[in-house]
Amino acid sequence: MTQVFHTVTAMRDAVERAAQDSPKQQPVVSIVPTMGALHSGHAGLLRAARNSADIVLASVFVNPLQFDDPQDYQHYPRQLDHDLQLLAQHGVDCVFAPGLEEMYPGYPEGPLIRVNTGKLGQRWEGASRPGHFDGVATVVTKLFTILHPPAPAVCEAWFGQKDAEQLAVIRRLVADLNLPVRIRVLPIVRDKNGLALSSRNVRLSDEDYDAALSLSRALFTLAARAESGKTLDVEGLRDHLRASGGVDLDYLVVVDPNNLQEIAHGVIHEPALALIAARVGPVRLIDTMDLRPALSPPQ
Repeated sequence: MTQVFHTVTAMRDAVERAAQDSPKQQPVVSIVPTMGALHSGHAGLLRAARNSADIVLASVFVNPLQFDDPQDYQHYPRQLDHDLQLLAQHGVDCVFAPGLEEMYPGYPEGPLIRVNTGKLGQRWEGASRPGHFDGVATVVTKLFTILHPPAPAVCEAWFGQKDAEQLAVIRRLVADLNLPVRIRVLPIVRDKNGLALSSRNVRLSDEDYDAALSLSRALFTLAARAESGKTLDVEGLRDHLRASGGVDLDYLVVVDPNNLQEIAHGVIHEPALALIAARVGPVRLIDTMDLRPALSPPQ
C-alpha cells in the first residue's frame, strides 16, 4: 500500500521505518523525483526503480526555484490525485508531496542558502533560463537529504535522459558534494510520432503538436548523419527550423556530453550529444539525442 506524506518529519520517519523493516540487511532504496503531471515516461522510471530496489520512494513537488517564467510555473499542470493513482499502480511505497511552505519556509524570501551550479549551469538551457539549474540543484539536494535512508541501506535515484543538461548537472552535484546517491538513467520515451514525452505536451493544440514534431525530426536527422559519417550541417537544420511555422527555436547544438561545450559541426569521431529547445505554442519544449560516429567511412 502506498503511503503519502506531506511533511519532512513524517517522510523521514517513514523512510527510516521502511529501511529498518526490510528483510534485507542492506536494502536498496530507489528515489524517483518528479514535479507531477506524470506520464508514461515517468511510468518507465517507476517500473525500473521497482525492479531495481527493495523500497521505492517518489516525490511530487512543483519547484518554483527552477522556473524563470512565473506564468510557466502558474500553468504547470497539477493533478496530484491522478499522480498518486499512477504511483500506487507501480508499487511506490512512500510518496513525499510537500506544500510550498513545507519545502521552502518563508518563500519567496527562502531558502536563503541555495546551490550554485557555476559555469555548467549557465550553458544552453541555463543561459536561456538564468537560475534554472541552481533551482534544480537546490531542490534535488533537499530531496536527497530528506529521502536518503539510514545506513546500511543503499540509495539510488532515477532520471530520464530527455533532460540531458539537468542530468549532467545532477551527476556533477553528486560528485562535487559527495552525496551518497547512485544516479540511474533511462532512455527518452517518445510517442508513436517521435515526440519526446513531457508533462507540458498536454498544453499543445493539434497545430502546435504537428509543429513540435520538427524538433525530434531534426535530432533524428543529426543521428542519421552521424552514424553514416556525413557532415552534420547543424546550421542548415537551424535555418530550416527557423523557417518552419509554429516553432520559435532557441538553440540546436551538438555538444561534448561531459561538459556540454559545443563541438565542431563537421563529421564527428567521438560520441556527442545534440540538444534542442524551442517555444511551440504556449510551452517551451526541450529534447536531446545521443550521436554515435560511424564505425567506418561511408562507401
